[in-house]
Amino acid sequence: MAELLTGKTAVVTGAASGIGRGISLALAREGADVVVADLRETPRTEDTTPTVEAIHERTDADAEYVECDVTDYESVENAVDVAEERGGIDIMVNNAGITHGPTFLETDEEDYYDITDVNLKGVYFGCRAAGERMVANGSGSIINVSSTAANQGFDEPGAAFYCATKGGVKSLTFALGEILGPEVRVNAIQPGFTAGTGLAADNHDEEAERARAAETALDRLGTPEDLGNAAVFFASDLSSYITSEALLVDGGWVNVGGP
Repeated sequence: MAELLTGKTAVVTGAASGIGRGISLALAREGADVVVADLRETPRTEDTTPTVEAIHERTDADAEYVECDVTDYESVENAVDVAEERGGIDIMVNNAGITHGPTFLETDEEDYYDITDVNLKGVYFGCRAAGERMVANGSGSIINVSSTAANQGFDEPGAAFYCATKGGVKSLTFALGEILGPEVRVNAIQPGFTAGTGLAADNHDEEAERARAAETALDRLGTPEDLGNAAVFFASDLSSYITSEALLVDGGWVNVGGP
């Protein structure tokens, strides 16, 4: 069967680890060359093989690492420029995100900006830089990584700002589908709790992960590969009539009630 993304070039932010790495590998398996845009080249997980090396070892696609700070527009624009030099950016995945901080009543303005600068401003910068090139080129697919936190709040340190930013990413996606169409399609993926990520390892022990899995309809946690498959769908012509959409990739967690 022909690869779905042969001849395409993608930029994926936060691509060194976790979901971004899973998305990068999935796009590459379907034939897309990938610009791996991250602050660091080495994953924060047990497998320390850089994403670029993993793509070269496991797929026939090409890949290039670019140091990228999504809070700096010029840095994001540089990553897009690298894709343009490879023939033009076809796919932009705005994945980089963080969550941390004290409980809400202990937060201050600095805590607020720490999260919003990466999770929301970073997505805006990615959409702005890629959208301009895609409109000029006549086509493209932007995929923003939101979260189930855009639908359901939760009580953990940093949660309030995290939920606010991920809701903002979802709404921004809806608006940009109209603003950048018809040349560019803009969609969002909403991961549930995803195993095999630095975020999961930092915040939840094995017992907590088992409890999370039991809350889903499929009785398991998501994987970076699950999110990669969703990204392939939105990046390819399989979703050619879909824009301004947000897809829950959460094993049914939100719609069967969550916690």
